[in-house]
Amino acid sequence: MPAQPSATPSVQVFGRRDSRDTQKALRFFKERRFQVQFADVAVRAPAPGELRRFADRFGEAALLDTDGRRFRDLGLAYMRFGPGEALARVLADPALLRLPLVRYGNALSIGSDEGTWKTWTAPPGDSGKRGEGRA
Repeated sequence: MPAQPSATPSVQVFGRRDSRDTQKALRFFKERRFQVQFADVAVRAPAPGELRRFADRFGEAALLDTDGRRFRDLGLAYMRFGPGEALARVLADPALLRLPLVRYGNALSIGSDEGTWKTWTAPPGDSGKRGEGRA
């Protein structure tokens, strides 16, 4: 017997429990009764394929939290990254990620992006099209 589709929409959120933007994303979707799958990157780093999905959509540089403490502490503001370098850095040190990373089906967003999240949560006839997030 095939599995029946869930009536509750589901999103996947990658973030840290102590991140305000991650908490904001979790609260946003829970208030709208979405099923939320949370992956704490401080406990377990995202899979390389998952990060590559975000990098392909937004570019590798969008994954880096350039305003974050870890980025400044490592002195990365003065570096230029070649192809694949930013992704390699994020894979080696998830503290460099710009959070939260949110996936809703094939739609993605990086960082706190309520405008995009609202298009995902709007009733199908309301907003026209469900968009991609911004980086």
